[in-house]
Amino acid sequence: MKKNFYLRFALSVILMMHSVISILSGDVNNFGRLYLDTIGFSPVGLYMAWGVKLIHLVSIPLLWFDQCIKPVSWCNMAIFIFGIYYIHWQNGWFVVGGGTNGIEFNVLLIFCFLNLMFPEVRFKKLYNKV
Repeated sequence: MKKNFYLRFALSVILMMHSVISILSGDVNNFGRLYLDTIGFSPVGLYMAWGVKLIHLVSIPLLWFDQCIKPVSWCNMAIFIFGIYYIHWQNGWFVVGGGTNGIEFNVLLIFCFLNLMFPEVRFKKLYNKV
């Protein structure tokens, strides 16, 4: 396995908590019907909400076993970008502290998935000049 076990494990726990809790509580249905449908995604809001949660669920074992990392990353990053645009942007940067429900958590998750896809990115020109 690659050296990014802790990052993959942490991301899988976050995805598990976001998906399993909202599925068991029924919040995924409310999100689809009461939010996505009302902002213009009717009649597919419920299916989109379930699609998000199912992508998160499928991502969990793939992250654990270090499989299909690029497709998993792209799908989840698309979900987080969608979340930033439709849900979090209007609330600013902070999730807690300076505000609520902001974009900082999604931005962090996007960069974590980018690190999984491209772990060896370096700024070679900067290193050569020093």
